[in-house]
Amino acid sequence: MKAIVYTETGAPSVLTAVDRDIVEPGVGEVRVRLVVAGVNPTDWKSRTGAGPGQKPAFDEVVPGQDGAGVVDAVGPEVEGIATGDRVWLLLAQHERPTGTAQEFTVVPAERVVRLPENADFDLGASLGVPAVTAHRALTVSEDGPSRLHPGALDGKTVLVAGGAGAVGHAAIQLARWAGATVITTVSGPEKAGLATAARAHHIVNYKSGDAVARIRELAPHGVDIIVEVAPAQNAELDAAVAAPRASVAIYANNGGDAVSIDIRPSMVGNIRYQFVLLYTVGTAALEAAKHDVTEAVRAGALPVGESHGLPLHRFSLGATADAHAAVESGVTGKVLIDISAP
Repeated sequence: MKAIVYTETGAPSVLTAVDRDIVEPGVGEVRVRLVVAGVNPTDWKSRTGAGPGQKPAFDEVVPGQDGAGVVDAVGPEVEGIATGDRVWLLLAQHERPTGTAQEFTVVPAERVVRLPENADFDLGASLGVPAVTAHRALTVSEDGPSRLHPGALDGKTVLVAGGAGAVGHAAIQLARWAGATVITTVSGPEKAGLATAARAHHIVNYKSGDAVARIRELAPHGVDIIVEVAPAQNAELDAAVAAPRASVAIYANNGGDAVSIDIRPSMVGNIRYQFVLLYTVGTAALEAAKHDVTEAVRAGALPVGESHGLPLHRFSLGATADAHAAVESGVTGKVLIDISAP
Protein backbone atom coordinates (compact mmCIF):
# COMPACT_ATOMS: atom_id res chain seq x y z
CA MET A 1 0.00 0.00 0.00
CA LYS A 2 0.98 3.65 -0.37
CA ALA A 3 1.71 5.62 2.78
CA ILE A 4 3.05 9.06 3.69
CA VAL A 5 5.67 9.07 6.43
CA TYR A 6 8.17 11.27 8.23
CA THR A 7 11.19 10.20 10.27
CA GLU A 8 12.18 13.58 11.65
CA THR A 9 10.34 16.76 12.52
CA GLY A 10 10.31 19.73 10.23
CA ALA A 11 8.59 21.48 7.33
CA PRO A 12 6.06 19.72 5.08
CA SER A 13 9.00 18.59 2.94
CA VAL A 14 9.86 15.91 5.55
CA LEU A 15 6.76 13.99 4.39
CA THR A 16 7.71 11.21 1.99
CA ALA A 17 5.68 8.69 -0.02
CA VAL A 18 6.64 5.05 0.58
CA ASP A 19 5.33 1.54 -0.03
CA ARG A 20 4.47 -0.46 3.07
CA ASP A 21 2.97 -3.89 3.72
CA ILE A 22 -0.69 -4.05 4.68
CA VAL A 23 -0.84 -4.99 8.37
CA GLU A 24 -3.29 -7.47 9.88
CA PRO A 25 -5.40 -6.21 12.80
CA GLY A 26 -4.60 -7.63 16.21
CA VAL A 27 -6.81 -8.28 19.21
CA GLY A 28 -9.35 -5.46 19.59
CA GLU A 29 -8.24 -3.80 16.35
CA VAL A 30 -9.90 -2.97 13.04
CA ARG A 31 -8.37 -2.38 9.61
CA VAL A 32 -9.97 0.31 7.47
CA ARG A 33 -9.51 0.95 3.76
CA LEU A 34 -9.42 4.72 3.75
CA VAL A 35 -11.36 6.71 1.18
CA VAL A 36 -10.81 10.25 2.51
CA ALA A 37 -8.58 11.59 5.29
CA GLY A 38 -8.87 14.91 7.10
CA VAL A 39 -5.98 17.20 8.01
CA ASN A 40 -6.04 19.28 11.20
CA PRO A 41 -3.67 21.79 12.84
CA THR A 42 -2.66 19.09 15.33
CA ASP A 43 -1.18 17.11 12.42
CA TRP A 44 1.25 19.77 11.30
CA LYS A 45 2.05 20.77 14.89
CA SER A 46 3.03 17.18 15.66
CA ARG A 47 5.07 17.06 12.45
CA THR A 48 7.00 20.22 13.36
CA GLY A 49 7.45 19.28 17.03
CA ALA A 50 9.53 21.69 19.10
CA GLY A 51 11.82 22.33 16.13
CA PRO A 52 13.18 20.78 12.92
CA GLY A 53 15.41 17.74 12.81
CA GLN A 54 14.18 16.04 15.97
CA LYS A 55 13.28 12.38 16.29
CA PRO A 56 9.52 11.85 16.63
CA ALA A 57 7.97 9.47 19.16
CA PHE A 58 8.32 6.58 16.69
CA ASP A 59 11.02 5.75 14.15
CA GLU A 60 8.56 6.40 11.35
CA VAL A 61 5.23 8.23 11.61
CA VAL A 62 2.23 8.20 9.29
CA PRO A 63 0.34 11.40 10.20
CA GLY A 64 -3.41 11.90 10.40
CA GLN A 65 -5.97 11.57 13.20
CA ASP A 66 -9.14 11.72 11.09
CA GLY A 67 -10.50 9.79 8.14
CA ALA A 68 -13.37 7.79 6.72
CA GLY A 69 -13.55 4.56 4.78
CA VAL A 70 -14.68 0.95 4.79
CA VAL A 71 -13.76 -1.76 7.30
CA ASP A 72 -11.97 -4.55 5.45
CA ALA A 73 -10.70 -6.69 8.35
CA VAL A 74 -11.62 -7.17 12.00
CA GLY A 75 -9.35 -8.61 14.68
CA PRO A 76 -10.32 -10.96 17.50
CA GLU A 77 -12.55 -9.72 20.34
CA VAL A 78 -14.08 -6.87 18.32
CA GLU A 79 -17.82 -6.39 18.67
CA GLY A 80 -20.20 -3.99 16.94
CA ILE A 81 -17.98 -3.43 13.87
CA ALA A 82 -18.02 -5.72 10.84
CA THR A 83 -16.25 -6.04 7.51
CA GLY A 84 -17.93 -3.78 4.96
CA ASP A 85 -19.08 -1.16 7.48
CA ARG A 86 -18.69 2.47 6.40
CA VAL A 87 -16.95 4.25 9.26
CA TRP A 88 -15.38 7.48 10.49
CA LEU A 89 -12.22 7.53 12.61
CA LEU A 90 -10.97 9.61 15.48
CA LEU A 91 -7.56 9.73 17.18
CA ALA A 92 -6.22 7.24 14.64
CA GLN A 93 -2.60 8.26 15.21
CA HIS A 94 -2.77 9.15 18.90
CA GLU A 95 0.05 7.31 20.71
CA ARG A 96 0.52 5.18 17.58
CA PRO A 97 3.00 5.34 14.69
CA THR A 98 0.40 5.16 11.92
CA GLY A 99 -2.54 7.42 11.14
CA THR A 100 -4.73 8.12 8.14
CA ALA A 101 -2.33 9.39 5.46
CA GLN A 102 -2.20 5.92 3.89
CA GLU A 103 -4.38 3.53 1.96
CA PHE A 104 -5.09 1.19 4.90
CA THR A 105 -4.87 1.87 8.62
CA VAL A 106 -5.18 -0.38 11.67
CA VAL A 107 -6.67 1.22 14.77
CA PRO A 108 -8.23 0.16 18.08
CA ALA A 109 -11.91 -0.64 17.60
CA GLU A 110 -12.99 2.15 19.98
CA ARG A 111 -11.60 4.69 17.52
CA VAL A 112 -13.86 3.43 14.71
CA VAL A 113 -17.46 4.67 14.49
CA ARG A 114 -20.14 3.59 12.05
CA LEU A 115 -21.02 6.30 9.54
CA PRO A 116 -24.76 6.83 9.03
CA GLU A 117 -26.03 5.94 5.56
CA ASN A 118 -27.02 9.55 4.83
CA ALA A 119 -23.41 10.75 5.28
CA ASP A 120 -20.67 10.63 2.66
CA PHE A 121 -16.98 10.03 3.27
CA ASP A 122 -16.14 13.74 2.99
CA LEU A 123 -18.32 14.40 6.02
CA GLY A 124 -16.92 11.37 7.83
CA ALA A 125 -13.36 12.61 7.35
CA SER A 126 -14.38 16.10 8.56
CA LEU A 127 -15.66 14.91 11.97
CA GLY A 128 -12.99 13.58 14.34
CA VAL A 129 -10.93 16.39 15.86
CA PRO A 130 -13.27 19.31 15.01
CA ALA A 131 -16.61 17.73 15.94
CA VAL A 132 -15.42 15.92 19.07
CA THR A 133 -13.61 19.05 20.28
CA ALA A 134 -16.74 21.12 19.68
CA HIS A 135 -18.85 18.55 21.55
CA ARG A 136 -16.55 18.75 24.56
CA ALA A 137 -16.56 22.55 24.50
CA LEU A 138 -20.36 22.59 24.56
CA THR A 139 -20.68 20.11 27.44
CA VAL A 140 -18.37 21.49 30.14
CA SER A 141 -20.72 24.18 31.47
CA GLU A 142 -21.63 24.05 35.16
CA ASP A 143 -25.32 24.56 34.39
CA GLY A 144 -25.31 22.81 31.04
CA PRO A 145 -25.73 19.24 29.80
CA SER A 146 -23.04 16.59 29.61
CA ARG A 147 -24.66 15.19 26.46
CA LEU A 148 -25.98 16.84 23.29
CA HIS A 149 -29.33 16.09 21.67
CA PRO A 150 -32.25 18.18 20.41
CA GLY A 151 -33.37 20.34 23.33
CA ALA A 152 -30.22 19.83 25.43
CA LEU A 153 -29.25 23.52 25.10
CA ASP A 154 -32.74 25.04 25.01
CA GLY A 155 -32.65 28.49 26.58
CA LYS A 156 -28.86 28.72 26.41
CA THR A 157 -26.84 31.25 24.42
CA VAL A 158 -23.56 30.06 22.93
CA LEU A 159 -20.82 32.36 21.66
CA VAL A 160 -18.46 30.75 19.14
CA ALA A 161 -15.26 32.71 18.59
CA GLY A 162 -13.97 32.30 15.04
CA GLY A 163 -17.05 30.66 13.62
CA ALA A 164 -15.49 30.15 10.18
CA GLY A 165 -12.93 27.61 11.42
CA ALA A 166 -13.49 23.85 11.44
CA VAL A 167 -14.09 23.57 15.21
CA GLY A 168 -16.13 26.77 15.21
CA HIS A 169 -18.22 25.46 12.32
CA ALA A 170 -18.93 22.20 14.16
CA ALA A 171 -19.71 24.10 17.37
CA ILE A 172 -22.27 26.30 15.57
CA GLN A 173 -23.96 23.28 14.02
CA LEU A 174 -23.99 21.15 17.19
CA ALA A 175 -25.23 24.04 19.32
CA ARG A 176 -28.04 24.77 16.85
CA TRP A 177 -29.00 21.09 16.76
CA ALA A 178 -29.11 21.05 20.57
CA GLY A 179 -31.40 24.10 20.69
CA ALA A 180 -29.07 26.97 21.64
CA THR A 181 -29.13 30.51 20.34
CA VAL A 182 -25.77 30.86 18.59
CA ILE A 183 -23.71 34.03 18.25
CA THR A 184 -20.38 33.91 16.45
CA THR A 185 -17.57 36.39 15.90
CA VAL A 186 -15.76 36.73 12.57
CA SER A 187 -13.11 39.00 11.06
CA GLY A 188 -14.82 40.03 7.83
CA PRO A 189 -17.65 39.67 5.31
CA GLU A 190 -16.38 36.45 3.69
CA LYS A 191 -16.23 34.62 6.99
CA ALA A 192 -19.55 36.15 8.00
CA GLY A 193 -21.05 34.50 4.93
CA LEU A 194 -19.64 31.14 5.99
CA ALA A 195 -20.96 31.51 9.54
CA THR A 196 -24.37 32.38 8.13
CA ALA A 197 -24.25 29.29 5.92
CA ALA A 198 -23.40 27.24 9.04
CA ARG A 199 -26.68 28.61 10.48
CA ALA A 200 -25.41 30.83 13.28
CA HIS A 201 -28.26 33.02 14.48
CA HIS A 202 -26.15 36.16 14.86
CA ILE A 203 -22.77 37.19 13.39
CA VAL A 204 -20.60 39.89 14.96
CA ASN A 205 -17.63 41.36 13.10
CA TYR A 206 -15.11 41.95 15.87
CA LYS A 207 -13.01 44.22 13.66
CA SER A 208 -15.77 46.77 13.10
CA GLY A 209 -17.74 48.45 15.85
CA ASP A 210 -18.05 47.52 19.50
CA ALA A 211 -18.22 43.72 19.67
CA VAL A 212 -18.99 43.65 23.40
CA ALA A 213 -21.89 46.08 23.02
CA ARG A 214 -23.30 44.14 20.09
CA ILE A 215 -23.08 40.79 21.87
CA ARG A 216 -24.66 42.30 24.99
CA GLU A 217 -27.42 43.69 22.81
CA LEU A 218 -28.06 40.22 21.40
CA ALA A 219 -27.72 38.50 24.80
CA PRO A 220 -28.78 41.02 27.51
CA HIS A 221 -28.39 38.45 30.28
CA GLY A 222 -25.03 37.28 29.01
CA VAL A 223 -23.64 34.29 27.17
CA ASP A 224 -23.79 30.87 28.84
CA ILE A 225 -21.07 29.02 26.91
CA ILE A 226 -18.12 30.51 25.05
CA VAL A 227 -16.23 28.30 22.60
CA GLU A 228 -12.88 30.07 22.51
CA VAL A 229 -10.12 29.83 19.91
CA ALA A 230 -8.11 32.94 20.88
CA PRO A 231 -8.15 33.39 24.66
CA ALA A 232 -5.33 35.94 24.81
CA GLN A 233 -7.07 38.42 22.52
CA ASN A 234 -10.58 37.70 23.74
CA ALA A 235 -10.14 37.49 27.53
CA GLU A 236 -11.56 40.95 28.17
CA LEU A 237 -14.48 40.42 25.77
CA ASP A 238 -15.28 37.00 27.24
CA ALA A 239 -15.44 38.36 30.79
CA ALA A 240 -17.59 41.28 29.64
CA VAL A 241 -20.24 39.17 27.87
CA ALA A 242 -20.33 36.08 30.11
CA ALA A 243 -23.48 35.29 32.05
CA PRO A 244 -23.22 34.27 35.71
CA ARG A 245 -21.65 30.78 35.95
CA ALA A 246 -20.74 30.85 32.26
CA SER A 247 -18.05 28.55 30.91
CA VAL A 248 -15.25 29.60 28.59
CA ALA A 249 -14.07 26.46 26.79
CA ILE A 250 -10.59 27.13 25.39
CA TYR A 251 -9.50 24.70 22.68
CA ALA A 252 -6.69 26.64 20.96
CA ASN A 253 -4.23 29.47 21.59
CA ASN A 254 -4.39 31.40 18.33
CA GLY A 255 -2.39 34.57 18.81
CA GLY A 256 -0.43 33.85 21.98
CA ASP A 257 0.79 31.21 24.42
CA ALA A 258 -0.27 33.09 27.56
CA VAL A 259 -3.49 34.73 28.69
CA SER A 260 -4.08 37.35 31.37
CA ILE A 261 -7.44 37.12 33.13
CA ASP A 262 -8.95 39.98 35.12
CA ILE A 263 -9.77 38.25 38.39
CA ARG A 264 -12.56 40.46 39.74
CA PRO A 265 -15.15 40.20 36.92
CA SER A 266 -14.40 36.50 36.53
CA MET A 267 -14.85 35.93 40.25
CA VAL A 268 -18.00 38.03 40.49
CA GLY A 269 -19.50 36.09 37.61
CA ASN A 270 -18.32 32.67 38.87
CA ILE A 271 -16.91 32.15 35.37
CA ARG A 272 -15.42 28.75 34.65
CA TYR A 273 -12.38 28.55 32.36
CA GLN A 274 -12.17 25.03 30.91
CA PHE A 275 -9.24 24.01 28.73
CA VAL A 276 -10.02 21.39 26.10
CA LEU A 277 -7.57 18.98 24.47
CA LEU A 278 -8.98 15.97 22.70
CA TYR A 279 -6.16 13.62 23.69
CA THR A 280 -6.83 13.88 27.44
CA VAL A 281 -10.59 14.42 27.74
CA GLY A 282 -11.06 10.87 28.99
CA THR A 283 -12.97 7.82 27.82
CA ALA A 284 -16.40 8.94 29.03
CA ALA A 285 -16.22 12.23 27.12
CA LEU A 286 -15.01 10.50 23.95
CA GLU A 287 -17.75 7.87 24.10
CA ALA A 288 -20.40 10.54 24.63
CA ALA A 289 -19.08 12.57 21.71
CA LYS A 290 -18.93 9.55 19.38
CA HIS A 291 -22.59 8.80 20.04
CA ASP A 292 -23.90 12.37 20.00
CA VAL A 293 -21.92 13.45 16.94
CA THR A 294 -23.11 10.37 15.03
CA GLU A 295 -26.72 11.15 15.97
CA ALA A 296 -26.26 14.74 14.80
CA VAL A 297 -24.90 13.41 11.49
CA ARG A 298 -27.86 11.04 11.21
CA ALA A 299 -30.17 14.03 11.73
CA GLY A 300 -28.45 15.96 8.94
CA ALA A 301 -27.18 18.58 11.39
CA LEU A 302 -23.46 18.55 10.48
CA PRO A 303 -23.17 19.08 6.71
CA VAL A 304 -19.91 20.31 5.19
CA GLY A 305 -19.00 22.12 1.99
CA GLU A 306 -19.00 25.80 1.08
CA SER A 307 -22.79 25.99 0.87
CA HIS A 308 -22.88 24.84 4.51
CA GLY A 309 -20.15 27.17 5.72
CA LEU A 310 -17.09 24.91 5.48
CA PRO A 311 -15.31 24.98 2.09
CA LEU A 312 -13.50 21.76 1.20
CA HIS A 313 -9.94 21.80 -0.17
CA ARG A 314 -8.89 18.53 -1.81
CA PHE A 315 -5.44 17.02 -2.25
CA SER A 316 -4.19 13.64 -3.46
CA LEU A 317 -2.35 11.28 -1.11
CA GLY A 318 0.88 12.09 -2.94
CA ALA A 319 0.30 15.79 -2.22
CA THR A 320 -0.07 15.35 1.55
CA ALA A 321 2.79 17.83 2.07
CA ASP A 322 0.76 20.46 0.21
CA ALA A 323 -2.27 19.59 2.34
CA HIS A 324 -0.25 20.15 5.50
CA ALA A 325 1.10 23.42 4.14
CA ALA A 326 -2.44 24.61 3.40
CA VAL A 327 -3.60 23.97 6.96
CA GLU A 328 -0.43 25.49 8.39
CA SER A 329 -1.00 28.64 6.33
CA GLY A 330 -4.46 29.06 7.87
CA VAL A 331 -6.63 28.22 4.87
CA THR A 332 -10.32 28.76 5.62
CA GLY A 333 -12.28 25.53 5.44
CA LYS A 334 -11.50 21.84 5.69
CA VAL A 335 -8.51 20.17 4.03
CA LEU A 336 -9.16 16.64 2.79
CA ILE A 337 -6.92 14.01 1.22
CA ASP A 338 -8.48 11.75 -1.42
CA ILE A 339 -7.03 8.28 -0.92
CA SER A 340 -9.15 5.74 -2.81
CA ALA A 341 -12.45 5.32 -4.61
CA PRO A 342 -15.52 4.72 -2.40
